[in-house]
Amino acid sequence: MQQIIHISTDRHNALYDITEQVKTVVSKSGVKNGIVNVYAQGATAAIMIQENWDESVQNDVITLLKKLIPAGVWEHDRQDNNGDAHLKAGIVGASETIPIINGELGLSTWQNIFFCEFDGPRSIRKVAVTVIDMNR
Repeated sequence: MQQIIHISTDRHNALYDITEQVKTVVSKSGVKNGIVNVYAQGATAAIMIQENWDESVQNDVITLLKKLIPAGVWEHDRQDNNGDAHLKAGIVGASETIPIINGELGLSTWQNIFFCEFDGPRSIRKVAVTVIDMNR
């Protein structure tokens, strides 16, 4: 089963929790034991599994990436001034794969799935959620 989820972003760089949307897709699939792949469709976005206790870790991720990959110093900036967004997305990665165990996401207590926006705000971003049944 595959479904595209849509989100809108309101900041230039931010992490957005999409765990509940992914849980809904997994639930609809009826898969009890398998995997779910979550893939950001966009060259300036990524997917990350991270803690969601409060926003401090999410803010720290953005701060770290801004320090490691500053804006305005990349060759690609001559095209559309978002070289840093492409590099951040490449380092974090476009997807994550999570086990489905007894019909539930195999995340630990503190893990959530985040869409990483590095070139926002955007009115629409697409995330492909693909569920694979291991019993087939």
